[in-house]
Amino acid sequence: MPASRLRLYCGPEETPVPTLTKDAQGVPKVTVPLGEVLPLLADAANSKRTWLEDFENDEVTITTDLYEVLLAYQYYRRPSA
Repeated sequence: MPASRLRLYCGPEETPVPTLTKDAQGVPKVTVPLGEVLPLLADAANSKRTWLEDFENDEVTITTDLYEVLLAYQYYRRPSA
């Protein structure tokens, strides 16, 4: 007799919902998980999409721990002299 396979249903998985806010100057902002944006940006950069140039001077806010990891990555990926 085959073993029964029971699964526990806990409802739908929570998907992150973009958070819409405005900064101090009233400029609309959207907060989304990096995992949602990064694959799209990487694909656009690899595909050399020209629309990325429209945003190259835009500022992004990241957490300090991500910034530190990026600085370390930048340092260690430099070719050795």
